Amino acid sequence: MREAMDGEKTPTEQGVVKSATRALDLLEYIGRWGAEKTHSEIAEELGIPKSSLTQLLKTLVNRGYLAYVPATKGYELGTAVARLARHAKGGSEVIPAAESVLEWVTLQTQESCALNVMRGMSSQVVACVTSPRRLLYHMRLGDTAPLYATSGGKALLAFLPDEMLKEYLARVTFEPITLATIRTVKALIDELEVVRQSSVAYVVEEFTPGIAGVARPLLDESGFPLASINIAIPMPRFNDAVRDHCVEVLGEAVATVSRRLAG
Repeated sequence: MREAMDGEKTPTEQGVVKSATRALDLLEYIGRWGAEKTHSEIAEELGIPKSSLTQLLKTLVNRGYLAYVPATKGYELGTAVARLARHAKGGSEVIPAAESVLEWVTLQTQESCALNVMRGMSSQVVACVTSPRRLLYHMRLGDTAPLYATSGGKALLAFLPDEMLKEYLARVTFEPITLATIRTVKALIDELEVVRQSSVAYVVEEFTPGIAGVARPLLDESGFPLASINIAIPMPRFNDAVRDHCVEVLGEAVATVSRRLAG
């Protein structure tokens, strides 16, 4: 078969580009209207052959970018679009909904707390409140840490889609930050399974000596982790009663933020 000349696309490449263009045109069309559009309306407006459109719609629905509405026999934007938008904003939608909740968390626990989002292989603090006590752990805006070494990071990891978690596990390199830091993929997988079942993540001196952490994930309607809220507790104050109280407070906190985002 003759190779394409420099700068030219093969028929296969041209087909892929055309399909991608159609998918983007379709999403933009429905997004602009802000209402359901039927198969016939989409085909007529965008000039896509109905046979090709059927397969394209099926793919976008399966991936969550479109949703079929039986009552109108139309299609609307799906939850995957909202998830992408939130991720692109780097937590900026979540921060306003969470700031006063973080203040409440620290009021209830008297400990420092933070809102964290995923940044590649790390978690990053995007909002925080500092404990009023003398002995405290001070978290700063922009602080980053390995996902596997913090409670907030583990809460994010545990609820990633399978493909994302698989990619993370294939790329992660464990650093012995402290004597308690997780060092193997198996150990991390085992712990994430526990986090997934309880929706609570813990660390005990895994990132910072003398500090324990408790966290819960903040999930969107599809179960994707938008962020996590963690509480950092100095070891002299960390016990079962404090841990259980933090778990309860965090449960109320993430529920409140979720309601605000949905409202």
